[in-house]
Amino acid sequence: MNFRWFFLTVGYSGLFPKAPGTMGTLAALPLAIAVLIFLGPQTLFLAALFTTLIAVKNINLYEADSHSHDDKRIVIDELVGIWFALSIAPGVIFTLNDLGNWENGIALQIILSFLLFRVYDIKKPSIIGRIDREAPGGIGVMGDDIIAGFAAGISSALLWQLFLKLSAL
Repeated sequence: MNFRWFFLTVGYSGLFPKAPGTMGTLAALPLAIAVLIFLGPQTLFLAALFTTLIAVKNINLYEADSHSHDDKRIVIDELVGIWFALSIAPGVIFTLNDLGNWENGIALQIILSFLLFRVYDIKKPSIIGRIDREAPGGIGVMGDDIIAGFAAGISSALLWQLFLKLSAL
């Protein structure tokens, strides 16, 4: 196996026979949390953007070689999606100690972002499904997960804000 395959399968996490997308998302979480803790959400957002650019090119090369579109073992799109989600929610700089404090909502938003991202990615509502079906090559593979990541991050942040407003009543 070459480095391209290692990259596209997120350290071979996409090779799990059951739920490769979920495994890829789970594999992406520790690095995302580390970036959030030490470098902040802006850096995670930029890392997701940069990774997207590299991934689109490498997916296009893979698809040209394999004549296969959207191989389920390719999970770099899940990494990018969850990174975008987590750069939005919680969207704040926090420490490792903050992560263990349930009152600040950071851990809850990470869990919510993960769950919502997986739901949006699997169900593919609205434009997410349209991009998945209609966009060609690497743009199609990455695009639906990018939008699912944005939707998950925004949904998670909104749910947390709603919880805060309701608990203040």
